[in-house]
Amino acid sequence: PFLLFDHFGPINYEPGGATGVPAHPHCGFEAITYLLGGEVEHKDSWGGKATIRTGDVQWMTTGSGLVHSELVTDKFKQSGGIMQGLQIWVNLPKKNKRVKPGYQHILKENIPIIDANDNIRIKVLVGKVKETQSIIQTYSPVSIFDIQFKKEGKTKLDIPIEEIAMVYVIKGELQFAEANQIATKGQMIFFDQSGAEINLTSISSSGSYLVLAGKSLNEPIARHGPFVANTEGEIKQAMLDYQSGKMGQL
Repeated sequence: PFLLFDHFGPINYEPGGATGVPAHPHCGFEAITYLLGGEVEHKDSWGGKATIRTGDVQWMTTGSGLVHSELVTDKFKQSGGIMQGLQIWVNLPKKNKRVKPGYQHILKENIPIIDANDNIRIKVLVGKVKETQSIIQTYSPVSIFDIQFKKEGKTKLDIPIEEIAMVYVIKGELQFAEANQIATKGQMIFFDQSGAEINLTSISSSGSYLVLAGKSLNEPIARHGPFVANTEGEIKQAMLDYQSGKMGQL
C-alpha cells in the first residue's frame, strides 16, 4: 500500500533562508508527515490548517483532490535552524479513491506511547501496535510506528503474515545476524513474509527505527506527478479537475 517514502533534510537553514513548499495539487492517496525538526504551516483548499512542530504528525487524505501548501512559519524563517522529516504516501483503495479530502494533525504530546521497558519506547503514529491504537483514522489498514532505543537492545514485533513489513533507520544501526548484515542511517529493510514476527537488534548507544506494515491492495496503479489513480483515464480526469478548479484553491 506504500507508494512513496521521502526523508527530507536535515538541512540547516540560515535565518531568512527557509521557504517550504508552495501550493500544489494531489489526489488518490493519503500522506503522513512526521516532522523531525523545524516548523511548518499547513493549509489546504478544504479548510485544513495547522502549525506542525518538531515531533508532530499530520495525516492528509487527498481523495477526490485538493490543493495544499507546506510553508515554514515566520518564526522558523526568521530564526533558521534544522529542517527534516519523513513523508510517506499510502495508496487509497479503489472504492475510496474519490472520498472527500480530509486533514488530521496530531501534536507530539498526543501521540500514543508504549514504554516496552526501561530501554524501548514505541510511538504509535498510525494503526495499532501491541493493543495500543493511534488516534489517526485511515482508509487503508496500515501501521506506522517509531521504535526508539536508549541503548543497545532487542525487541520482537508481531506482524500479520499477510502484511508487507519494512523498517527505516532514522538514527542508529540495526544488526541482522541471520543475514550477516548491518543496516545504518538512511537505509530501508524489507522483510519477507515467511513469518508473523520481525526481530530488531539495535547495536547503537541510541536508535530510532520507523516500522511500516500494511496489506497490499492488489489493485492497478496509475500515477502522474502528484496524482494517483487506478487508470490512465482517471489521471487525465484528475488533471482536468485541477485545471478547472474542482480541487479548490488557496
